[in-house]
Amino acid sequence: MAETGQSQARVVPVISELKVPKGTRDWFGADVILRDHIFQTISEVFKRHGGTALDTPVFELREVLTGKYGEDSKLIYDLADQGGELAALRFDLTVPFARWLAMNNVTQIKRYQISKVYRRDQPAIARGRMREFYQCDFDIAGETDPMIPDSEILRIIIEVFKALELDVTIKLNHRKVLDGLFAVAGVPADKIRATSSAVDKLDKMPWVEVKKEMVESKGIPDEVADRIGEYVQQSGPIADMLERLQADSKLTSNDDVKAGLSDLSLLVTYLQAMGVADKISFDLSLARGLDYYTGLIYECVVGPTAATEPNASAPKSKSKSKSKKSDDPSSLVGSIGAGGRYDNLVGVFGKRTIPCVGISFGVDRIFTILKAKREREAGAAPRTRETDVYVMAFGGKGFDGLLAERMSVISALWDAGIRAEFSPKVKPRLPQQFKAAADVPLAVILGQDELAAGKVKIKVLGLESDHPEKEGVMVDRADVAAEVRKRLPKP
Repeated sequence: MAETGQSQARVVPVISELKVPKGTRDWFGADVILRDHIFQTISEVFKRHGGTALDTPVFELREVLTGKYGEDSKLIYDLADQGGELAALRFDLTVPFARWLAMNNVTQIKRYQISKVYRRDQPAIARGRMREFYQCDFDIAGETDPMIPDSEILRIIIEVFKALELDVTIKLNHRKVLDGLFAVAGVPADKIRATSSAVDKLDKMPWVEVKKEMVESKGIPDEVADRIGEYVQQSGPIADMLERLQADSKLTSNDDVKAGLSDLSLLVTYLQAMGVADKISFDLSLARGLDYYTGLIYECVVGPTAATEPNASAPKSKSKSKSKKSDDPSSLVGSIGAGGRYDNLVGVFGKRTIPCVGISFGVDRIFTILKAKREREAGAAPRTRETDVYVMAFGGKGFDGLLAERMSVISALWDAGIRAEFSPKVKPRLPQQFKAAADVPLAVILGQDELAAGKVKIKVLGLESDHPEKEGVMVDRADVAAEVRKRLPKP
């Protein structure tokens, strides 16, 4: 029987422009090398402090994530319903960690995780702000004496940035001090979180705009906002600020403030013992918008800031921040690490409350700064691969490419753990081989006469014309791996 109609061919939509989604990126070559260097550097510090690795799913049940991030909850990526479970891409690594603790009844651990997270933020690639980005987290969970793990986390932050050769300032505050300060100023209890989120914008907006948001959007009376402003524009070395706040009888009459300052007094003692107190700035404008923080909060910015100077209480000016814009990304990216204490989050998921404190490093922002720094300092383009040696061959009339010999020599290098490549051509031309070795530090060159004598030539590529080894040196073929190792650049 004849068909009554013609089958429809599947219509494939035409892609007008091939690109990645907004706020994402492809990683390749030199960028991957630098990114992996950051991962390795940070994870070595984590392991030094006893960290155990954890990897959680890239998406969680939506109910696990909702209600944990304050006003930022609107940035969560929801997924389409697949089989009856409402899920969302993870917003950070902290909430999944808390879920894992509660689910597995783990009560004591030092854990680290390096993974991607997702936020529906407005991307700004020059600032290192993406929708898909990496975080490196270290957290200490479990019952301890006050401020001991908190001081170790701050020590870890300093060790990480020292290893990355970045000068940073750690800005620190305490949620109890901040909440008590708001109460003393006259903020109603039900508006403390909203007020806190407004104050958290002081690193991006001048005080007059933050005050306007408090009064017009948050419903804070004008005189209350003025009292808040007297405090939140103060910052300076932690010991100096602590002494100043302890002398304020209005503040210390509040129980929350008193408890927070007691924690900070203990913290200063521990930081001094660890030799890092001078790296910490007490900044009353730091609020951290996430709802789950309960105690110490901190964030890291590149370079010294006004907050490291005593009595740094001048209002933060928006025009001043604009004048700082330059080709240096460190003036644009803002915070490159942040964290704090969250004692109640695990209890939301289970019957037991487990105190926790941690730090999250923003890899993409750190990458942006280090890449620009390396480009300024390097005389040549960064390497796109990590190959140490290129094995090549040349010859005159009757040259057959020495493929078997090249394979034998490169196998000896691979057996020795040396990263090496060779041309996939039977009879490669020498200029093509040198071009393929453009960003490789060493070449092992095989010639028919030299091989007959049991020799190969090792040539350090890119030497000055007057260097004694410019033309390379002959070595015994049997010793090629050892001789190559002697000439490899030191890590």
